[in-house]
Amino acid sequence: MSSLTEKDRPIVQLLLNTGTCPRCILRFCCVGSQTLYRRPHKDLIKDLKEFLKNNKEKEDTVCLEVVDPPCKRIRLEHAEEEPDDLNHNGALQQIPSVNDENTAMETSAVKVCNVCLGILQEFCKADFVKKVCQKINSADYQFTSFVFSVSLPPQLSVREHAAWLLVKQEMGKLGLSLAKDDIVQLKEAYKWIIHPQLSEELGVPADGKSLFEVSVVFAHPETEEECHFLATACPDCFKPAKNKQSVFTRMAVIKALEKIKEEDFLKHFPCPPSSPKNLCVALEIQCNNGAVFVAGRYNKYSRNLPQTPWIIDGERKLESSVEELISEHLMAEFKADSFNFSSSGREDVDVRTLGNGRPFAIELVNPRRIHFTAEEMKGLQQTINNSSDKIQVRDLQLVTREAIGRMKEGEEEKTKTYSALIWTDKAIQKEDIAFLDDIKELKLDQKTPLRVLHRRPLAVRCRIIHTMKSEYIDEHHFRLHLKTQAGTYIKEFVHGDFGRTKPNIGSLLNRTADILELDVESVDVDWPPTLDN
Repeated sequence: MSSLTEKDRPIVQLLLNTGTCPRCILRFCCVGSQTLYRRPHKDLIKDLKEFLKNNKEKEDTVCLEVVDPPCKRIRLEHAEEEPDDLNHNGALQQIPSVNDENTAMETSAVKVCNVCLGILQEFCKADFVKKVCQKINSADYQFTSFVFSVSLPPQLSVREHAAWLLVKQEMGKLGLSLAKDDIVQLKEAYKWIIHPQLSEELGVPADGKSLFEVSVVFAHPETEEECHFLATACPDCFKPAKNKQSVFTRMAVIKALEKIKEEDFLKHFPCPPSSPKNLCVALEIQCNNGAVFVAGRYNKYSRNLPQTPWIIDGERKLESSVEELISEHLMAEFKADSFNFSSSGREDVDVRTLGNGRPFAIELVNPRRIHFTAEEMKGLQQTINNSSDKIQVRDLQLVTREAIGRMKEGEEEKTKTYSALIWTDKAIQKEDIAFLDDIKELKLDQKTPLRVLHRRPLAVRCRIIHTMKSEYIDEHHFRLHLKTQAGTYIKEFVHGDFGRTKPNIGSLLNRTADILELDVESVDVDWPPTLDN
């Protein structure tokens, strides 16, 4: 059995006298029992009062006996002499002894804690837990577990550092040491208290791997400038960041505290830290569900529909897109904040996608609804298909983030088949194009096409036309069926792009050729799995 013992007495007495709450006292005494922290505040005050009254020769306590992990403090065989208590003009203040223990208890019960700024006091109560749960329930999320995160004001780390220096000096007098890492972290203690209450109120367990996150952001305006002296002492630790409103982030402050010398710290900050007048405030209570991923295949039947919104110089050119026709229904059903669309390649606005369609995936960000049966997904697919004659989707299903990688794997090695309607300036006969059927594994050198040069880097790409099959129509038209390496620019292979693609149909036929229509007939990516729709 491990609990508060006689060597903890001076720490308890010291911290109580300087305005530290009982739960922070337990943290600095390295008490690791979750159950103890969950005891009501007034009971902890009473327990500590009994502990201080107890016979100093007794090692065991009356009310604080718990099963704890071994104490991490190590007795120093040859403890160095500690300096005498110094006044705050650069050092530890002289702490008066507790003459009236009852007064110390009563004072600590009403003051805002000088270390946690009230987080382990007021924000552990049932009223605050209910406020958090009301926020969660009003947001209308689906979830079967939750993970709870806390954002603490950065100056809290400065106050904890000051309290640690105070306790460390007191322990040094007893020949003991206290490593900063041995102190129970405030976030950890807070979660020990909050998790059971949230679980009971919400009816689901806390789970560190849950995709549903509940976060609370605390602030303490009264003391927000307390860490500013660190920027002068350790300027290298505070670098402006584009996505941060202030350089005084919690991580920057912690880094500076690790770097600053004790004597420099004590010149700028009172030790023990002063008692604040006001509690922390909960600036934000936020909920967020992990992304859900939906995959399928789409067919595009329109020659006037881009895959994604077509916007040039801030002006929209066409009213809709494949992406929007699919995602608007998913967004509505999943109640998501936003989405990200990806696919296995893309077709031009005037190109149709036929056959089994093109694989696509949509990431739905922060969805409120996450559970869908196979039948419900089938119904959602039907809703999308009934909404437009320009597109159709198939094999619509929920997938994992990891599975989406399969859509992109080996894209360059995959094959695609096309059907192109081709015009020639000079008259042709069937026998003029028959030789195309005999060409196998034709290697092309394709410079980045002029039409995409504004968004693609200039490069020469080697691509392969695996097979071709011609279909004669009349003297100036024929259809060409091609099986190509993914990433081949088919339009440029037909007309040559002013010689930027070599060879090309024009050069092979020794005449000018152009493409009138192009269809994607298959995208040979074996994903997502075919469903029995």
